[in-house]
Amino acid sequence: MLKLKTRQAAERTADPEGRMPLLEHLRELRNRLLKAILAILAGTIVGWLVFQPVWDFLKEPYCALDVSKDLNGETCSLVVNGIFSSFFLRLKIALIIGLVVSSPFWLFQLWAFVAPGLYRGERRWTYVFMGAAIPLFLVGTALAYVTVDKGLEIFLGFVPDDVSALITVDHYLGYVLAMLLVFGITFELPLFVVVLNLAGVLSSNRIRRSQRMIIMGIFVFSAVATPSADPITMLALALPTILLFEVSAFLAFLNDRRRARHDPYAGLSDDEASPLDLDAIDAELDKGGT
Repeated sequence: MLKLKTRQAAERTADPEGRMPLLEHLRELRNRLLKAILAILAGTIVGWLVFQPVWDFLKEPYCALDVSKDLNGETCSLVVNGIFSSFFLRLKIALIIGLVVSSPFWLFQLWAFVAPGLYRGERRWTYVFMGAAIPLFLVGTALAYVTVDKGLEIFLGFVPDDVSALITVDHYLGYVLAMLLVFGITFELPLFVVVLNLAGVLSSNRIRRSQRMIIMGIFVFSAVATPSADPITMLALALPTILLFEVSAFLAFLNDRRRARHDPYAGLSDDEASPLDLDAIDAELDKGGT
């Protein structure tokens, strides 16, 4: 980390705007990508070794349902429909584990490539984003895991008692991963509101004027984006997202108030005239005349 900062400082001294030749950019990108790929491969090897406990964890929401048992009510079974399906299942889960385990390293490589071209204020916003993005994503995926069985229970509840549901592994894994990604990414959306406000792009007044439309949009998005599209899963996604949005709107309001105390013209739009302090202007003119 110290070497990175020293090198970036040297580059800034040579070129205050942080520019470098195109070939240097491509060489830097190649090195960063190579390091990130090696980290992901190492994480994938770890994922291959710990496949079984992770798979047991992923299939637990399905196995908790009565419909997952066979006709004798004993075994929780998912099926594969091809010779290589089990191999690709293990490889897919190992790759997902590798991406998660190695995420601190490849995210750092991404940051190290982008950071030299950012100003100090832009870096501060990036720190805020990265510091909150990972916890929010994890909270979203945890909520998705808790609610996975609700959608399964609703739709698999229509299976007759004398029928055994043969759910393929690929179908089930795709459903679970879609749930985790949808919830995790959706929980990042309010963070963009805060970052755009910190950057001065989005004001709290504009957020307040569009609040009803945004809340309606969250409900519509939750109904469309959730794989099961059942009302329980939709509400489980929409209500926490609305709560996070309200928190982000409140933080934007506090930030605009803080900014207004330091800049009296901060709340003005681009086409709005700023107020003139005529007394102050007269006083300056009097000083100039004397």
